[in-house]
Amino acid sequence: MPNPGEITRRQLLRRIGITALAAGPGAGLLSACATAGGGSSAAPATSLAASADGKNPFGVDPAKPLEVTIFSGGYGDAYAKNLHEKAYKRAFPGATVKHNATQQISTQLRPRFVSGDVPDVVNNSGPESMDLVALAGQGHLADLSVLFDAPSLDDPARKVRDTLTPAVITNAKIGDKDLVLNYTVSHRALWYNARLFADKGWALPKTWAEFTALGETAKQEGILLFAYPGQKGPYYQLWNILYTAAKIGGNQVIIDIDNLVDGAWLAAPMKQAVAAWVDVQSKYGDKSYFGLDHTQTQVKHLQNRLLFYPVGSWIENEMAKDKPDDFEYAIAPIPDVTATDKMPYGAIQVGVGENFVVAAKGENPQGGLEYLRIMLSQEGARGFTEQTKNLTVVNGAAEGIDLPAALKSAAKAQDAAGQNIITDARFEGWYKELFDQATEQVNRVMAGRITPEEFCANLQKRADEIKKDSSVSKQIRSQ
Repeated sequence: MPNPGEITRRQLLRRIGITALAAGPGAGLLSACATAGGGSSAAPATSLAASADGKNPFGVDPAKPLEVTIFSGGYGDAYAKNLHEKAYKRAFPGATVKHNATQQISTQLRPRFVSGDVPDVVNNSGPESMDLVALAGQGHLADLSVLFDAPSLDDPARKVRDTLTPAVITNAKIGDKDLVLNYTVSHRALWYNARLFADKGWALPKTWAEFTALGETAKQEGILLFAYPGQKGPYYQLWNILYTAAKIGGNQVIIDIDNLVDGAWLAAPMKQAVAAWVDVQSKYGDKSYFGLDHTQTQVKHLQNRLLFYPVGSWIENEMAKDKPDDFEYAIAPIPDVTATDKMPYGAIQVGVGENFVVAAKGENPQGGLEYLRIMLSQEGARGFTEQTKNLTVVNGAAEGIDLPAALKSAAKAQDAAGQNIITDARFEGWYKELFDQATEQVNRVMAGRITPEEFCANLQKRADEIKKDSSVSKQIRSQ
């Protein structure tokens, strides 16, 4: 029997599913650098008819080649090559599977989408992720409703959709079509070394005053309070600012930004969040980190050069080879910024993410759908968790797996948060130009080259331009 304070794996998986649903429709996130889909505008999509063959529900040609492109970021790409692609080969021994791993999704694939020579399955992730709304508008994304309604590989009497965390379906939509599969469950907040805090006798700061006081203490020992990678990964800090704004003013702050509401970027909670983090950077940060990428910054974190790092729960797997034995990843909620924050201390961001799409105009979209069905099997999902130490959206697939410390910490934090889940910012998938500009502006404001007021004004101006641009498909969310 577990100790009263210990979380069992079954409890963890149940809590993950419940909270993903509680996060609300469209509560996807950019886990491991992914871009989530969502929205309400109509988008054309290619629908594939289901086959009468329950064992081959999409009518896959067993001899047709399949091409898969994977973002080799926090999760690597071995899970695809050694697990999902091998399973596809077992199902269709006569088919060849071409594997492509890259961190430059857009650079590699945009010309191919233009020419029509596209891979069948794309893991659209990372700093160069593609604009899925634009691809959907051009009819490049296959409709996944036939996948969700297909029989699952494990129990043909159950549809695939019935084996998944419900948030998967609400996050699949661009317009009124199911076009995106979000595969993982992740937690985002600040991450720290629990061993270091225990050794020093430091408590997690719950208020901003306690946060900055800890910064003073750490400074005396030559440790930064906080850092983020300015060269490759500044969007980590953009997320952090957005979540802090939601902490101060509630999720409506982010919802208004997503919906291009007039003045949304100028809202007081947004300005307060930017100002608070700029102040931390100026007093307890180091500008040299603006020239580092995420791996370099994360190595310094493992060396206890900094206390808090804004990232998601994929971090432990990403740094597994570099992590020393005396470093224990744990999650820390954003401290209370004001005495009147709408969301209480303990609120964190939880949701589904790491998206996959099937190319509607590829050579083998039927095979692409079957590949996703394999990913959503118990074997495919369990193997992913075993290899990456991250949970998938497939219910029960991780039962019995020994979960790492970071994920256990995230589960406890999720428990403490209850219904106080910070929403994701969906404009990053809906309006990529706005997200790209916000990412660039983060470095400028954090480096002191512009003020927090200028940061908010610059992004409001861009949001207004997008709102007035009739050529841009608009998306709407209610929660």
